Amino acid sequence: MEYGLTEHPGRWALVNEVHARPYEELNTPERGSHLALMSGEHAGEVEYEHLVRLCRHYGTPEPGPDTHHFMVDLGPVRVRWERHTEFCTYTFFRQGGFDDPFAHPVIDFLPRDWLAALPGTVLAAVHFALEPREQGAARPPEALAALFNGNTLVGSRIAGGAGRMYSDLWLHDDGFARILIQDEGFNARQAGRHVQRLLEVHTYRLMALLALDPARRAAPELSRADAELNNIAAAMAESQQDQTDARLLERLSAVASDIEAVTAATSYRFGAARAYYNIVQRRLQELREERIQGVQPLGEFLERRMAPAMQTCEEVGGRARGLSDRGARMAALLRARVEVQLETQNQDQLAAMNRRAELQLRLQETVEGLSVVAISYYVTGLIGYLLKGAKAGGLPFVQPDLFTGIAVPLVVAALWLGLKRAKRFLKEEEK
Repeated sequence: MEYGLTEHPGRWALVNEVHARPYEELNTPERGSHLALMSGEHAGEVEYEHLVRLCRHYGTPEPGPDTHHFMVDLGPVRVRWERHTEFCTYTFFRQGGFDDPFAHPVIDFLPRDWLAALPGTVLAAVHFALEPREQGAARPPEALAALFNGNTLVGSRIAGGAGRMYSDLWLHDDGFARILIQDEGFNARQAGRHVQRLLEVHTYRLMALLALDPARRAAPELSRADAELNNIAAAMAESQQDQTDARLLERLSAVASDIEAVTAATSYRFGAARAYYNIVQRRLQELREERIQGVQPLGEFLERRMAPAMQTCEEVGGRARGLSDRGARMAALLRARVEVQLETQNQDQLAAMNRRAELQLRLQETVEGLSVVAISYYVTGLIGYLLKGAKAGGLPFVQPDLFTGIAVPLVVAALWLGLKRAKRFLKEEEK
């Protein structure tokens, strides 16, 4: 920097992000074709290489390797490519007059083999035309309807009356929808902004509606899980046995696994649907629609049909979260009950162990008495042998039988007191 300040490494990237994806300037008359392809989150490199092949075919500048937005004039057409999170869009423009807005669409000017090899699957496909006011005013109502094969039209004045738009939102024989924009005062940038907004409304409404089918598939699974939770709750109210609670906990774990599987399979799609639906609503507001007599506005048409679908997705997602929370609470209650029952069993086992210990202590005391008697018997026997040996050795005053009888209570008492003292010492050591 000029003043010697240290820049944040991401500063320029953040500044450029504000100016990324500029609108294409469109000068009436103009036509175009728009494609949105679902290619996944990791197809950026394949899409980039495919775009490079197109540029090399026409000998035009190529995009940079980390490009997420690219515009180039190929000669016959101009192309605008944008990489999004899970899809990419190609918009092809061709400037010049036309009689029929949708005859010989702009996509016909591109190589068929390159189109056939486009990465991903087509989700949105639109032909659009921007025609001058005079051309639109000269067209009678029946001719306007004929451009859309007689389908019911939606339309409105947009940009504060600077233009009109018409569409039927149907897919025609070529697999493309059609949008007709009549210029009643656009400048080039304004025309480009509103064409882009209309294309984004068409693309993002379909991206949002991708969540509807998973929601419909998930609803019966959640209903079965809800019914099973109700059955488990009823069984919990009647359960009084620990074995029954253990079986209920196993059933509850299985239901919780099913609910989590549904949540994992739908949470990303539902979150993306909310984001896409918000974009659709913002783009409709930016169009600033004004009603054309006898024609339903685009925003009113989409709100009537998209809002219930989005509410269904929100309800299914909320129901999955509610069932998951409910299952978690029931599991916690069951685990608490099982733990209480286990504690009761442990207390009973400890009480039984205490009783056995007391019995063993009494038995041990009985054995100790018998041990004193047995040891006393052997000790007095030894004393008797000792006294007999002393008398035989020449000590006439020694009376073995008398002295042995006197020694018996002394030996018993000494052994008993010694045993008691040893037990007392061991207890003190234990404390």
